[in-house]
Amino acid sequence: MGYWKSVVVPKFKKLFEKNNVNKAAAAEACKIFDEAKDDYGKEFEEKKADLQAKVIEIYEASTTEIKAVVKDRKDGALKKVSTGVGKFLEELSKIEFPGSKPVHEAWSKFGPTYIEGPIYFIFEKVSTFIDVVEEKKQEEPPVAEPKAATDPVEETSGKEKEIVVDEEKKEEVTAVVTDEAEKKPEPEAAKAEGVADPTEPAKAC
Repeated sequence: MGYWKSVVVPKFKKLFEKNNVNKAAAAEACKIFDEAKDDYGKEFEEKKADLQAKVIEIYEASTTEIKAVVKDRKDGALKKVSTGVGKFLEELSKIEFPGSKPVHEAWSKFGPTYIEGPIYFIFEKVSTFIDVVEEKKQEEPPVAEPKAATDPVEETSGKEKEIVVDEEKKEEVTAVVTDEAEKKPEPEAAKAEGVADPTEPAKAC
């Protein structure tokens, strides 16, 4: 019982005091941020065109969990991906995203639980860029698949078939001419047999 009172209880007391101090300090940081929120909003609108490409690059390089948290606000989600949230805020502060620097500093001191409001304010501004990009992707028409090129082998085969057919026709014509020539009696043979050559003029009697 003496150990509990002398060692354990003081440790718990210090822990609770620390948590209370952190909670109070975090609440003060959130209050200061809320007072400057309008200024951050105006600064964001002024820098919007310059920030878009940089923010989209940071977002695309983030994990699936961070992308989900940025787009969808859920209770307790920030605590589950606290490290990723801190890294995301740090990258935004590097490009001087309005409000990201004080929020990142508050995250490093108190964690994400006590400063959800300022973090989600930053994420809401980031989402305006993401929504525009996703809408453009949905509006883009599907790319038509290229038509299959005609198989050159098939074309060649067709030509070969035509050539074969022509050759067969030539053979048929040659065969017909040959048959007619065979039927025609030779002039000399006709003379030998005493038959008049039809090609020679008839002699007068």
